[in-house]
Amino acid sequence: MQNQRRVVIDAVSPQLNCGEFFIKRVVNEIVNVDAHVLVDGHDIIAASVLFKHERERKWSEVRMYHNVNDEWNASFSVEKQGFYTYKVQGWVDHPLNWQHGIERKIDDNQHVNSELLEGVTYLKPLLKKASKEEQEYLKYCIDCFNNEAKYDEAIKEAVSHNLHGIFVKYPEKLNANESKELQVYVDRKKALFSTWYEFFPRSSSEKEGQHGTFKDCERLLPRVAEMGFDTLYFPPIHPIGEVNRKGRNNTTDAQEGDAGSAWGIGSKHGGHKEIHPQLGSLKDFKALVKKAKELNIEVAMDYALQAAPDHPWVTEHPDWFKWRPDGTVQYAENPPKKYQDILPIYWEGKNYKSLWIECLDILLYWIDCGVNVFRVDNPHTKPYYFWNWAIAEVKKKHPDVIFLAEAFTKPKVMQQLAKQGYTQSYTYFTWRNTKHELIEYMIELTQTDQREYMRPNFWPNTPDINPYHLQGANESKYIQRYVLAATLSSNIGIYGPVFEQQLDEAIPGKEEYYMSEKFEVKHYDWNVPNKLTAIISKVNAIRHQHEALQQTSNIKFCHIENDNLIAFYKWNDSKTDELLIIVSLDQYYAQQGTVQLPLGDLGIHEGQQITVNDLVTGSSYNWYNEWNFVELHPTLPFHIFKINK
Repeated sequence: MQNQRRVVIDAVSPQLNCGEFFIKRVVNEIVNVDAHVLVDGHDIIAASVLFKHERERKWSEVRMYHNVNDEWNASFSVEKQGFYTYKVQGWVDHPLNWQHGIERKIDDNQHVNSELLEGVTYLKPLLKKASKEEQEYLKYCIDCFNNEAKYDEAIKEAVSHNLHGIFVKYPEKLNANESKELQVYVDRKKALFSTWYEFFPRSSSEKEGQHGTFKDCERLLPRVAEMGFDTLYFPPIHPIGEVNRKGRNNTTDAQEGDAGSAWGIGSKHGGHKEIHPQLGSLKDFKALVKKAKELNIEVAMDYALQAAPDHPWVTEHPDWFKWRPDGTVQYAENPPKKYQDILPIYWEGKNYKSLWIECLDILLYWIDCGVNVFRVDNPHTKPYYFWNWAIAEVKKKHPDVIFLAEAFTKPKVMQQLAKQGYTQSYTYFTWRNTKHELIEYMIELTQTDQREYMRPNFWPNTPDINPYHLQGANESKYIQRYVLAATLSSNIGIYGPVFEQQLDEAIPGKEEYYMSEKFEVKHYDWNVPNKLTAIISKVNAIRHQHEALQQTSNIKFCHIENDNLIAFYKWNDSKTDELLIIVSLDQYYAQQGTVQLPLGDLGIHEGQQITVNDLVTGSSYNWYNEWNFVELHPTLPFHIFKINK
């Protein structure tokens, strides 16, 4: 039999899969909670959101406000990393019912002496909770309510805002009802705002034909920092298998001296806890990590759970692989791609627990070496529940660690990885090129429940993906794609120096780089500045200076009658930083249009002056109307306007 609860709590949001998974925030972000709270009859009800950090015993409380149609909402801020628990509580508020009822009777000129005496029963319990000043006031009210000679004073205080405030401050929660408990996981700010730069350390040498080292990478750190990147991601740095090693351009007949694919991990030199001998020593790697941190750069490692045929695991743990009747192991495939140099791990073996523990130990080993950011290769080809366990185990002791899921695959698969604990996710931005595609995709990411758990990371290119729209593209197209990534998403990355040097020769008919760096050591002139590096540096500086670009979900697209122009308004939570971004999608010709300002969102009216400052050129414009003319040219195909009211 149910107890005497009368208040019903329904449709609490945000929550994922009925509370199976936690939502995500970063430190000092807001959690907006909505719920349907209702009761039988016409009694006045009240509701609160209760929340606490995992290390706290006492619940904090924030009162909910009724909007319309039994819909209530409230917000709370998460101020520490780790898990918060939150729930909705609702109750019939008898003191407020009393006050509401007596107010209506007084307005109807009814005599309410009996009702005043009833009110005393609600005031007396408050004497134990109230402050000294409030106690004096309550005693005064009780005296008036009990004294018919003070009737006029009594009815005045009975309906006063002062008494109402005390009732709200010290609610009587008889037979309160509560929703089930839900969780939010809070990361450090870098989970929400990061700027990644990827290069192959083996291609970092100043001398052509020579394998790069970690010392060479140190030389390049100032360049990465000057361009405004805070995360330096390296493809795998481990020993590369010699058996079935890939040759240049992904051929299966490697020649002597061919470097092989960095993702073919493991050889006689060791496996996932070892370093490729030509890159340097562990000491060299730690020195690089330390030097990078001095420049506010974190080194991100590739975490690729796969093995070359000569990886030590193959002989030490043969049960971690699935053997065929002829004694061989089927190499990895992702049709039509074939990876003859890689053996896939068998996750359904009897000794899977030892495999899981070893995979976790790899992470913990590199964390001890100073790494707190991991880009995970092909996570969708490993069990989801392994990731749930491994990420949770890491986070228990190392809450600063960030995991980026490299999974260009089906939408629900990518979403499931995010739900299971991944901090950030690769996205379809790489292929979203038209105005309609971009708007539709951003609405999906920011206006559905994906905004609660999936943090997108926009990459215009990767070593695996040379998108058709960049193949043979001019400088303007590269600028467009970087600016779109950098202003639409707060997490972004590029594969360089290929991107900024526009090295986009492709295998005909494929979105793959010809003579891909994945299979050979390249030599670059890292010191050549160009317009693209200048634009990237400027845009990255703007991102670091403006909170509106340090989040993804606060975005509203603005109407502009030209499909070659896209415009959107972005703001920080406090609306102290408001930007208008306009980008031309035409890489060849000038484009004109009239953009509609979101006056309601800006809190201004038609005819009121606003000043927009172009954060790239320094130009300023005074606008007085809702609709304003803009023109963009391929030479500088975008505006990032700071709005000043």
